[in-house]
Parts: sequence; structure tokens; C-alpha cells
Amino acid sequence: MGSVTQLLEELRDQPSAASEKLLPLVYEDLRKLARSRLRNEAGLMTLPATALVHEAYLRLIGSNAPEWDHRGHFFAAAAEAMRRVAVDYARAARTQKRGGQLARVELDTLKMGSPGLDSDLVDLDEALTQLESLDHSMAQVVKLKYFAGLSNEETARSLGLSPRTVNRHWTAARAWLNRTLDASPG
Repeated sequence: MGSVTQLLEELRDQPSAASEKLLPLVYEDLRKLARSRLRNEAGLMTLPATALVHEAYLRLIGSNAPEWDHRGHFFAAAAEAMRRVAVDYARAARTQKRGGQLARVELDTLKMGSPGLDSDLVDLDEALTQLESLDHSMAQVVKLKYFAGLSNEETARSLGLSPRTVNRHWTAARAWLNRTLDASPG
């Protein structure tokens, strides 16, 4: 673990050299994260995990002066980058050029973090953006738990919150997202 954190520090000074050393150390963890995300998103079945990892990694390393404090911070940023890549992919799939609007599947309940979440990723992203404007902390909890797959304790450490606060935010955010997605047109 220390070597990843050390390379993250080196990345600030020597981006190209450190990024070449960093990828082999984090690649398998990133692939596990990508496979987990893709397994939970029915609309992304044609996006290979390898492509998701590579695109997200390029976005991460290509960002201006990345400043990740530790391994958890890096993986939270990686989960966010994967979310953005997946949303871009889902938006592209919606365009007329790629077959028009996808069939909408109504959800009885939103079970975030569990296999089989088949809500539309673009709608989920829009709802999460709304939530972020209302309560940034709750949106961060959703991103870390749902998209990064972190536990309550890991999320609490990353955000500097208590695990009980993370649990409260998680419960409230899921309820809010349920209401918002149920009320969305279509």
C-alpha cells in the first residue's frame, strides 16, 4: 500500500515516469472495480472492463496536477472517472445514430450497491448531480459507496466523517434518489 501512496506523491513531480509505475500496481484493483460497476449496469454490457479501466486511467492521469493524498483517495477519483466514462458511453448509446432512445425500465425500488441495479445510468447521473447541488456530502457518500464500492468505514475515512454519519447520509441519499428517479419523466 505504501508504494502506491509513494507513487501518487511522485506523480506530482514526474507525471509520466510515475504513471508508468503506478498502473501495474493498481490495474487489477481497477479491473475489479470496473467489472463490479459493469455487472450492476445492464445498459453497459457491451462496454468491456478493460476499455473502462483504460479510459478512466487516461482521464485520471491526464488531469491537471492530480493531488491524491492516499490510495483510498486515488480509488475514489478512479471510481468517479469510471462513472463519467460510463455515463458518456450511455449517453452515446441513446443518440439516434446508435439506435435512439433505449427502452426505459421502471424500478419498483432502488437497491443501490446491490447486483441487478437496472436504472438508467444517465438518469441516475442527472439525479446524482441534483443531489450534489443540494447536499455535497451525501452525493460524495453515494459516489464512494456505490461507484467505488467502499465500505462505510472506508468512506468515512476518505471523507473525514464517522461511520454513523456515512450510514445516515447513505440512507437519506438512497431515499432521495428513489423519489427523484420515480418522479422523472419517461
